[in-house]
Amino acid sequence: MRKAVAGFLRPGETVHVVFGAMTYSVARAAVTDELGIRGNRYRIFAVTTSRILVFDAVDPTWKGVWGVVAELPRSTRLGPPAGFLWHVIPVGKEKLRIHRRFFNDIRAADAMSTED
Repeated sequence: MRKAVAGFLRPGETVHVVFGAMTYSVARAAVTDELGIRGNRYRIFAVTTSRILVFDAVDPTWKGVWGVVAELPRSTRLGPPAGFLWHVIPVGKEKLRIHRRFFNDIRAADAMSTED
């Protein structure tokens, strides 16, 4: 994911934390895909030294991005993660779902924002 977002960083900007997200839960994505709707979108959060970028990922592998869909102030709190399996972060008109495997990344990003 770090490689995928590197081309969108400002000179001297460093990614501290990066993690994936999706617009639908897995259950809803399975149902919509079965119906041929293909509505799920994949996102990458890149928490940098100065801002939080949200990217439109090419696919669920998060190995490529189409571009930036949102930019948030670095002071934005992303957690604490809530929920057994998914944490939801509203970004613009989307509710982005972050899987439990990225909960420590959310905590790390929030911890860094309080140190700044």
